[in-house]
Amino acid sequence: MTRVHEQPRQQLVYGCMGLGGSWDPTPYDRHDVAVAEAAVGAALEIGIRTFDHADIYRSGKAESVFGEILHGDPGLRDTITVQTKCGIRVGESGLGVHYDLRPASIVERVRASVGRLQVDHVDTLLLHRPDPLARPEQVAEALTSLHAEGLVRSVGVSNMSAAQMAALQRHLDLPLVVNQLELSLAKRDWVESEVLVNGDQAIAHDFPAGTLEHCAQEGVSVQSWGALARGAYSGADLSAASPADRATAELVTALAGTYGTTAEAVVLGWLTKHPAAVSPVVGTTDPARIRACADALAVGDRLTQVDWYRLFATARGQDVP
Repeated sequence: MTRVHEQPRQQLVYGCMGLGGSWDPTPYDRHDVAVAEAAVGAALEIGIRTFDHADIYRSGKAESVFGEILHGDPGLRDTITVQTKCGIRVGESGLGVHYDLRPASIVERVRASVGRLQVDHVDTLLLHRPDPLARPEQVAEALTSLHAEGLVRSVGVSNMSAAQMAALQRHLDLPLVVNQLELSLAKRDWVESEVLVNGDQAIAHDFPAGTLEHCAQEGVSVQSWGALARGAYSGADLSAASPADRATAELVTALAGTYGTTAEAVVLGWLTKHPAAVSPVVGTTDPARIRACADALAVGDRLTQVDWYRLFATARGQDVP
């Protein structure tokens, strides 16, 4: 019998992509630092202790601003988990975007992230996107080297399928501990791929089959980026929205009243109800919206099966088959 790993602990994660001002390489200013401090403070206030970065976020400024926060509060580093990602290059060599998981590139990018964050290590390093030219054995060697040097405590991936994870893990003694994927009430391919098995509609949904099951079996934590669906059901302008999106926003508001919580907590609770033990990544910089997420895990526990399916069917615009 295949050994089933212990299920990872669910948690809220704060996504730092919005910190640091503009996406261009112009320097951030004190206002940008103040925005970051307010967002991080709100995240800490509701119990978030994992902070998610990537080397490309705001052209590196997200990590730099967070580094200033850590420098100004020396005791904070020991109470939180810092993760970052590498593997995407933006605006280099005449290309808008390309992926790069060559060993030298991984090492270079991690060293730069550690410097910007003003830490001596990151707790978790995620490979941001699959690189079709990457050789798994070479990627594994780079990750092992960074771990041995003490720059990286654990490793994971982002936007990868079960097959891609398994191909890398075959060459890697360190366990992959995280897979970060886009999952939300708006981005539903991960659920559609489950309910449409053996159905004609399945071809329209490209979420890689078996990925969530692989993560559960191997003890890999699933983190969901885009978890709030960019506010589609919790306050975004719906003037140009589809009928399904408008109906879903109305249902979310109604359920927030029923459960005595916020729309944000309902949207995230729908995610956390799933047995994959999803840990939502909260990416807004608005302190009020961050605080509105506080109840998400509790709502996921309380949400009934009927209400979960009501949200799913309303968002998809039709009943399940």
